[in-house]
Amino acid sequence: MNEEKANEGTCGKKFEENMARLEEILQIMERGELGLEESIKYFREGSGLYKLCEKKLKSAEGEIVVLMEGLEGDVIQKPIEENLFE
Repeated sequence: MNEEKANEGTCGKKFEENMARLEEILQIMERGELGLEESIKYFREGSGLYKLCEKKLKSAEGEIVVLMEGLEGDVIQKPIEENLFE
């Protein structure tokens, strides 16, 4: 793994690409073969990706609505409950 990839920017990348890169970083770090400096670089990149992904998920969660049928058969939109997926 070269240093360019460790320092690669994340702006403009899709959520899925950021998640895939985060998983790659975790696998690399879990091997335990990196030196201290490399570990720090990957840790910083991973932390940044985590924050970006978390922010994107929270934003998406705010946009999700659950369509429910009203009592009179009309369709209404209701914001999703925060604990729905817990």
